[in-house]
Amino acid sequence: MHYSYNRLWKKLIDVGWNKTDLKNHAGLSNNVISRLSKNETVSMESLFRICVALKCEIEDVVEVVDLDKGKTDNI
Repeated sequence: MHYSYNRLWKKLIDVGWNKTDLKNHAGLSNNVISRLSKNETVSMESLFRICVALKCEIEDVVEVVDLDKGKTDNI
């Protein structure tokens, strides 16, 4: 299992933001943006800040991908 933030990147395109805009609006560090870019884990606090900034739900920005089964599940 691993995390995918592809939905987040699509959401940013939809609202016309880039990663720097997300960082500034959500109050995230460069480290968090880097971890998101690598599909690594980030804190729930960071995900909450992203959702507040984008006015969306967590399933709009992250999903769990089961590499063994090729399936995805919403968080």
